[in-house]
Amino acid sequence: MRIMAFDYGTKRIGIAVTDPMQIIATGLETIHPQFIVEYLKKYLLTEQVERFIVGEPKQMDNTPSQSAVHVKGFVTILKKNFPEVPIEMLDERFTSKMASATIAQSGMNKKGRQNKELVDTISAVILLQSWMEKSAF
Repeated sequence: MRIMAFDYGTKRIGIAVTDPMQIIATGLETIHPQFIVEYLKKYLLTEQVERFIVGEPKQMDNTPSQSAVHVKGFVTILKKNFPEVPIEMLDERFTSKMASATIAQSGMNKKGRQNKELVDTISAVILLQSWMEKSAF
């Protein structure tokens, strides 16, 4: 079964998923929040997902950030529509900065580096990789 991670934003949700053996995290898609339930229902018809990992936005002092309320709403939607899939929250501090740095190091041109959808997807991959590393021990 796969593990799926979400980098939630009010404009876009970056999605990453593991392979069925849970060895590799791969960017899957960037979806507008209004289409996420429909997208996941279709995805879950063909793929088994063991759990959802949702990025938890925090300030440097470990308190919830301003976007935490939106993420909470997203988690509520996931629980309501996919009650059989457990949800884990994971600190997402620095994932967007790490994603931007990864893109910059890739040698991509300026237009590609400014692609916010790509940043969101890579942020979800970084979040999922972090969860996999944490869970390996």
